[in-house]
Amino acid sequence: MTRLPALAVSALVTAAVLTPATAQAASPPFTGSVFRATHNSYSGNVDGAKSSIAYQLDHGVRFVELDVHDNGYATAHDYAVGHDSPGNLVDHSGGNPASNNLRDWLATVDTWSAAHPSAAPIVVMLDLKDDLTDNANYAAGNLTAVNQELESVFGGRLLRAQDYPAGQPTVDALRGRVLPLLSGNGTSRAEYRRDVGYHPAVALNGRGQLVEVHDSGGGALWYWTGTYGADGRVTWLRHGKYDSGQTPAVALNDNGDLVEVHQSQSASTLWYRVGKLGADGEITWQASHQYDNGVLPTVAFTDSAHLREIHQSQSSSQNWTWTGTLAGTTVSWTGNAKTSDTRFAKDTAANGAGRVRVWTGADGPTPSNTLRADTASVTGDRIRYRQVAFDEFQKGDSAELQQGALFYGAPATESAFITAARQSGKLVRGWDFDSAGEATAPLANYPATNHPYDAWYQTLLTQNGAVE
Repeated sequence: MTRLPALAVSALVTAAVLTPATAQAASPPFTGSVFRATHNSYSGNVDGAKSSIAYQLDHGVRFVELDVHDNGYATAHDYAVGHDSPGNLVDHSGGNPASNNLRDWLATVDTWSAAHPSAAPIVVMLDLKDDLTDNANYAAGNLTAVNQELESVFGGRLLRAQDYPAGQPTVDALRGRVLPLLSGNGTSRAEYRRDVGYHPAVALNGRGQLVEVHDSGGGALWYWTGTYGADGRVTWLRHGKYDSGQTPAVALNDNGDLVEVHQSQSASTLWYRVGKLGADGEITWQASHQYDNGVLPTVAFTDSAHLREIHQSQSSSQNWTWTGTLAGTTVSWTGNAKTSDTRFAKDTAANGAGRVRVWTGADGPTPSNTLRADTASVTGDRIRYRQVAFDEFQKGDSAELQQGALFYGAPATESAFITAARQSGKLVRGWDFDSAGEATAPLANYPATNHPYDAWYQTLLTQNGAVE
């Protein structure tokens, strides 16, 4: 269905839409409801006429957009709010934070939510203006840091995407909750939902700690850490880049000491690194050291302080072995000799009842080198960030971003996209919604406007049973 003429909008009241009066008697389904929403909410009266975040929430807005940048994260330990750059078009007046720090702006929403526990669920959208996938680790501001900031600010009020109720939750069932949503940079949104790589290897210790390593196919080495739960599932905690090379393998003892081995990217030299796995899932890495020449290295602990490494010759199918002794931050390698033993199965790890196998393969529309994991309880789980935030699918995005997406978004002028998404039961945002003539039937769940207090907007939202 196409957009309605402006003159017809004021008369639009469909039977499928609940009025505020009937909403009190029967809470509407969340996906079937309409909410007041603002575009570039942080810009207040600098760009548009929105006033402060608290003022917007006081006047029924339940969708807040914050544009964020990662410039300077390593120094500030936070992201910055702004349109084209940190601080650009940011309105600091009216009770808005004096800083551009994302944490301060999230805290403003949290303070309001805490004081209004019966309010309809608030969506806080982070429009990622930068590519977060080039941030090498948590300390540099990768997507793990986004998760941590959301969880630390909102605490129990946060409704994580991974905890979204099955079926059709009602608005009342979600009152008092805050739903985080990622928009913007498509590369970051895709990596949030899956990771890719080559030659994955895994280690699991008796405490249920895991380390996975893989190469990028282009010379970079990356790691994931996680925990193996009593339910047989892995919760992935931290992710980062740690070296350059290919075909890595890893061993991990119960003290959290790990030894990683890999082949150089451009030559048949073999290297090792020692690391320490912390309780938070972060690895403190030591410098890498060459220990031999060869290809396809594998390694395993034989006890808490001793290791065995087996690799293949760079010039034949002959395997060679080393014995290693871990001493502090280095390994002393001795006993180099030919062996008829096969290399360790680096893609599998078992400890007690725990069992993990890592591999690559497409998951529906994802790339063929999507990182996957099998355990005693699940097969083919994606190795990825915890799904704290929802991921918005926008018109023109890839099929993998559409897969399973609850939130859809497009400019308000994309009436066909908005209408089709609404009719399929999605939560749809139409941004730059600044004219009554841009209304669709059904109306976007979140018609995100720069002028939320104009009479035409108030009338339209009231007629469509906007929920507060």
